[in-house]
Amino acid sequence: MKERFFQTLAILATFFVTGGTTMADNKPNLSLMSNFAEQVFVNKDLSNLGVYMHDDYIQHNPFVEQGSEGFKTFFNNWFIAIPDFNYELKNIISNDDFIWVYGSYSGTHTNEWLGIPASHAAYKFDAVDIFRVEDGKLAEHWDVLDLYNLFKQLGSIQ
Repeated sequence: MKERFFQTLAILATFFVTGGTTMADNKPNLSLMSNFAEQVFVNKDLSNLGVYMHDDYIQHNPFVEQGSEGFKTFFNNWFIAIPDFNYELKNIISNDDFIWVYGSYSGTHTNEWLGIPASHAAYKFDAVDIFRVEDGKLAEHWDVLDLYNLFKQLGSIQ
């Protein structure tokens, strides 16, 4: 009963966030994100970013350089540092111009990453990623990451 209540609440929230549009109305954005996540985060294939992302992609995370090349460099380094990199998609909401994705990143820190020497520690942290879509491609990105939890698990903070 409680689970059904929260599912209904999520559907209603989505309805109001999307200005009354339904998820079916946003199928192109959901397909874009699903295909992008599969290729990049599951297959770790960064070779076709141009299919999903504008070259001048705007990044609001200070760890990641601007543009699709900045994205490619950042995630290539992450995949090298964390060979067992894993992403678990937990929820996705979309409207005409934005996609909100909630998920967890996990893996084992076996090589230097973000200036932190290999700790060989397993980590898992949650994130909310927000993407702006323009002309059917990802144009801009913001994120809210549980960096305290990540850095604590890697041993870089106490």
